[in-house]
Amino acid sequence: MLARATAATPWGIDARPIQVEVDVHAGLPQMQIVGLPDTAVRESRERVRAAIKNCGFRLPPRAVTINLAPADVRKVGNHLDLAIALALLAAHEQIPQEALEGRLFCGELGLDGGTRPIRGSLAIADLARRIASRELFLPQACAAEGAALRGVPVIGVEGLAQALDHLLGRTTLIPVTEPALSIPDPEPGPDLLDVRGQEAAKRALEIAAAGGHNLLFIGPPGSGKTMLARRLPGLLPPLSREEALEVTKIHSIALDLPCAGLVSQRPFRAPHHGISNAGMIGGGAGVPGPGEITLAHRGVLFLDELPEFQRGALEALRQPLEEGHVMLARAYARLRFPARFQLLAAMNPCPCGHLGDERHECECSPLRIQRYRARISGPLLDRIDMHVEVPAVPIRQLQEAPTGTSTAQAVERILSARQHQTQRTAGRVNADLTPQEIETHCALDKAGQALLETAFDRLGLSARALHRIQRVARTIADLQDDGSLRTVHLAEAIGYRTLDRRMAD
Repeated sequence: MLARATAATPWGIDARPIQVEVDVHAGLPQMQIVGLPDTAVRESRERVRAAIKNCGFRLPPRAVTINLAPADVRKVGNHLDLAIALALLAAHEQIPQEALEGRLFCGELGLDGGTRPIRGSLAIADLARRIASRELFLPQACAAEGAALRGVPVIGVEGLAQALDHLLGRTTLIPVTEPALSIPDPEPGPDLLDVRGQEAAKRALEIAAAGGHNLLFIGPPGSGKTMLARRLPGLLPPLSREEALEVTKIHSIALDLPCAGLVSQRPFRAPHHGISNAGMIGGGAGVPGPGEITLAHRGVLFLDELPEFQRGALEALRQPLEEGHVMLARAYARLRFPARFQLLAAMNPCPCGHLGDERHECECSPLRIQRYRARISGPLLDRIDMHVEVPAVPIRQLQEAPTGTSTAQAVERILSARQHQTQRTAGRVNADLTPQEIETHCALDKAGQALLETAFDRLGLSARALHRIQRVARTIADLQDDGSLRTVHLAEAIGYRTLDRRMAD
């Protein structure tokens, strides 16, 4: 007899429907799985056999063929156990085929028949909504996450026996309801007030947070670059529900996270400088997986010791920084991954780190310094809106009581500036202004135009850098609740192009 059940397999950051077909026929007792299964899927035979037996069912010794359709899609992970077990029981006439129709089943089974968590519950729920499933069966531990999409009834099951009771009408399981699925309040992060001195860098960090701009800190070791970077997520507005769904979907399918509902914190990814190209942009054997730029989607990608990263990994950032996504083409698939992140980087001014430091003598030759800085290409620097010097802090300032702007004060100004941007461009930040929008919203008077032309000629700026200066200036004006773009705003934005000034000198 032939039976079918619908399941799903991860596909990038999404899921694809899989039709589990089970045929029981005469022959030597064996169970064969076909349809490009990976090792975890092939091993499901043993888990399913034991789970069915320990739930009180007995399958006669028959030849069984399990086909996973479509045959040309690679099936990976532990998602198919529950669907295979139910289709097996239907093929052996232990349950009616009609009970499986219109439902989607995903979950790993233990040998005792209990369910275990799987990755990508939110992506599976999105698939269930798109194919109009009447119910989605998930492990109980993942049900809250899957139900966050609000698109299809999600039935959380503790095990195979519980799923069978519901399908056969012995009991009725209530779908996961809405109250448990709200976005939890984000945990408070480190305060900007903890950073002693560095008022100029704090100001730059506030501007970057307000407009979504990319930022590079340049300073000697111990000057506070990493401390400042760790405070950027706390300055950013909280995730909207739509953004939280995006982030949760990515992290659920890519990372081994507990299925605990929606993610509340903006991502902050800080990969080591030894990361490979695939680790940065995504890839891997078989079906490509997301890289750090996708895991940082709607959040911050922090690259400490920027010149130490492999050149290929850095150059791979150029397209995502412009377009907000990356396309990966591999033998098994061609996938599009979102990558709308804010780049925050830090570097030393020279290989020894002490160039310009009054307390230490720099031992680097001009040629060595030039080679060190040349590890960061001009096109990548062009895409970083602000280059800010972070000098060493005198001991007197380190011992003083905290002064200056706190995170709470900065957030109040940032939210006000973001509100101006939302009204102007339908929810987008200044960093995403198009050239046409720059002409409309960053119009300059004669003095501002003359200043911009002078900077363009003296600093040797590209057209891209010119637009980024205007975007930063627009954010500075928004922070001051100024509807017009003035020369003082433009002058401050030009001042944040430190490396352009050094190259011009």
